[in-house]
Amino acid sequence: MIKKLNSMRVLEAQGVRYEVLSFPDTIHSAVGVAAYYGLPPAQVYKTLVVVLSQGKPALVLIAGDREIQLKQLAQALGEKKLRMATQKEAEAWTGLKVGGISALALFHRGFPVYIDSRCSRFGRDYRQCRAARDGYPPHCP
Repeated sequence: MIKKLNSMRVLEAQGVRYEVLSFPDTIHSAVGVAAYYGLPPAQVYKTLVVVLSQGKPALVLIAGDREIQLKQLAQALGEKKLRMATQKEAEAWTGLKVGGISALALFHRGFPVYIDSRCSRFGRDYRQCRAARDGYPPHCP
């Protein structure tokens, strides 16, 4: 039996169909998940925690094969400066382990969420890499 995650509850509450995907708990990256499923890394997104100018956290979803460009993101958000959250900060703010932080799981917490615009090129075939330790991110067909 699959443990129901907050991300699944959010999708169900919104009437979104999803499929549960499993992968070994030894995989801790979006690129690893992509390789496991034979997908391009650009199609599996990772959630990163950044710290805004005023010291508050925000979530950023980017493709597994990309690196965040903090200067460009700060400019796009109208922020003076951004930085990556430390592992300790990210885990304290989210209550989740790094490698398992999910924007869907944190939906109820009110974090600002920013998604790389390249995601839209996949239409409804968007996959978000989440909790490798849980071993099953939702996939919305």
